[in-house]
Amino acid sequence: MDPYLIAKWLHILSSTVLFGTGMGTAFQMVWAMRTGRVETIHSVSSGVVVADWVFTTPAGIIQPITGLWLVHLTGYSLWEPWLVASYGLYIMAFACWAPVVHMQIRIRNLAQDALARGGALPEAIDRLYRMWFALGWPAFGSMVAIFWLMIAKPVLW
Repeated sequence: MDPYLIAKWLHILSSTVLFGTGMGTAFQMVWAMRTGRVETIHSVSSGVVVADWVFTTPAGIIQPITGLWLVHLTGYSLWEPWLVASYGLYIMAFACWAPVVHMQIRIRNLAQDALARGGALPEAIDRLYRMWFALGWPAFGSMVAIFWLMIAKPVLW
């Protein structure tokens, strides 16, 4: 089989998993948090944490590996401006995602504690959720911009 087609397929597949899991888990988390229900927030945040480890993390690792493989196979310079821009955007998305994972774990744990106590959700969950929500936008925008860069390969400078 053609190495280029394998690399391209893996790159597109992993980008789809990365973006799709991000959108899906974000939607589920927002929807759960809107309920204010301890059980719902615990259940959904537990699933979101698992999805990040099972889907997002491997896809996020595969992306740069297959990207560099494609650069090698196609003969592009590693320093093509559209590639450099995509590296920066990917780093920004990761810089937003890494703390978000920690926040999701904290939200899950705080909801679990509230569930075990039979009490209300602590205020810390609201603060964590607002930060989680705010960090999601630059990560999402970065990923959308990377898709555009990969397709358009524009002359930037």
